[in-house]
Order: sequence, then structure tokens, then C-alpha cells
Amino acid sequence: MCMDIKNAILRFLEYCELDRNLSLKTVRMYGYYLQFFQEWLLNSRKSTSEVLPSLRSSSTSEVTDMTFEVGKIDENIIREFRLYLSHQYKNKFKGELKRQTQSYFLVALRSFFRYLIRQDMKVISPDKIELGKQKDREIKFLRDDQLKALFEAVSPKNEMGVRDRTILEVLFSTGLRVSELVSLNREQINFQTSEMSVMGKGSKIRVVFLSKRAKEWLEKYLSMRRDAFKPLFIRYSGPKADSDLTDVKLRLSVRSIERMIEKYRKKAGILFRIGPHILRHSFATDLLREGADLRSVQDMLGHKNIATTQVYTHVTNARLREVHERYHSGNK
Repeated sequence: MCMDIKNAILRFLEYCELDRNLSLKTVRMYGYYLQFFQEWLLNSRKSTSEVLPSLRSSSTSEVTDMTFEVGKIDENIIREFRLYLSHQYKNKFKGELKRQTQSYFLVALRSFFRYLIRQDMKVISPDKIELGKQKDREIKFLRDDQLKALFEAVSPKNEMGVRDRTILEVLFSTGLRVSELVSLNREQINFQTSEMSVMGKGSKIRVVFLSKRAKEWLEKYLSMRRDAFKPLFIRYSGPKADSDLTDVKLRLSVRSIERMIEKYRKKAGILFRIGPHILRHSFATDLLREGADLRSVQDMLGHKNIATTQVYTHVTNARLREVHERYHSGNK
């Protein structure tokens, strides 16, 4: 059984959406990486005999009118693609691709070929697409004094100020991704148990917990609200036509929170750029530093693999030193 790459990619994306039930954002990213590969492949092969005219057109002058059988993609082609990503391709906005970003393309290809093998197609083994050694990620997080300065940079004199402080407190208390935060509705908050259920990556539901301080700010913010809209956090700028206001239009966006945090970062005198995700890192760092085990932190962050949580080695390594100093006989 053979299939051209365009149809194979379409079937894979349908499989990701319908059978694997991946989020639309994840499906779009798979589509971007694979269609990028497809375009590169057809461009690099259009002058060879392996490129065949599409059934829709007899012209091979345009990449869109050509195709390539997935069974003919071999290790040499993958290697050429890796060299292209590493040495030739430059994003017009960000320049050369980081090694981590290059790996995203290869991860997508591995998933793609794994799917094709399950469909009984004779294609390259995903195991032959090596990701290459990655440098350890350097995790940025905020120290206690920086967190305090960031929180106190917010002036809670009005509803918008209270909202902003509440957002910071909830992000630090729960370790939520910003996309998870903006999708929250009021009804998801259980003030009796100080917890809420959230839908994370891969449509996985997990429970996150509110600290005493975050709960107090959230109660204060909601007590000031005089609207009946569902979103937990709403915007206070932009169009105000009453007849046109909806839950969707009033819901605070990811970009708005990113801009908000950048504003308070400057007011707090924090010299390096931060974003919502740094509060997630600070949340994990705080738990581990205070003695939480890695597996529990993994569950609270919603990580599928514990290897993802192990990036917080700046904390776990420090605790290993403490264990060594305390228990090794040579230190007594």
C-alpha cells in the first residue's frame, strides 16, 4: 500500500483530532511541522524523477502541483532535512532555529511515521529518526523577593487592579498554564475545598489547589463583580456595546495576561523578561524546595512524563547535596 505525502498528512491530522482526541492547537502544530517538511521535500525533489505530477494537474512548475510517495522517504532524506533546519533555514522574525525547535519537527515526523506503520504502510521506522542530544533546559524562576515585588507592583485600588493581583496569585498558587487559566469559568471554583478541576493538555483533567492567599484574593475579586458572565477573568478595556457583549468577547486573552505581567515586571524592577510561564516554574520550584516529591509535582503540573518535571534539577540537586551532607559518614 502506497500513499502520497499530502494525503498521508491529511489522514494523520484527522486521526490526531478524531481518534487521539488531541487539542486543536496540538493538531495545528502537527500540521505546521509536517506541511513545512512536505514543502521542503517537494521543493528539494522537484527537479528529480522521483517527483510525480499530481492527478489534478500536469504541470510540475509549482510545488503545489507535485507529490511524493511516503514510502520513498528514507534516512538520507531525513538527514538532508535535518541539515536544512540546522544550517540553511532562517525564520524571518527569529533567525536560526534553536536545537529544541528543530526537534519539534522531528518529533512530529516520528509520530507521523508511527501512525503510517499502524496503517500497514511500509515506511521508514520512527526509531531511525534521531532527535539529537539536547542541552539541559535552563529554567527561569522568581526568587521570593522578586515574587513579592511583582505582587506588590499591582495597585488593587479598583476592580481591574484586584483582578490583576488575583491572576498573579492564582498562577503562583496552582501552577496553571496561562491557556488553562484564561479558559476557567466561575463555576469551576470550589471555595469550600479550595480547589478546581482544569482541562489540560491532551484533554486530561486534573485538580489544582488554591493557597489561602490566592483564595482570599479570588473571593475579593468575585465579590466586586456585578456581571453575570461565566469567565473567571474578564477584560475591562475594548468595545463596551452592551448588546454585543458575550462570554467569548469578554474573556481575558492569553496575550492580555502576557502584556499585564510584562507591565508589572517593569514596575517591580525585575531586569529580565518574564511571562506567565515563569510563575508556573516558580510554583514547582517552591514546592520542591519546601520538600514536595517530584511525582506529586508532576501530577499538579499535569506533566505526562516525569522526565518533563525533572527539568527542575536546580532544586533537586540542591536537596541531594543536603542529603549527602546530612547523612554521609564522611561528613560526621
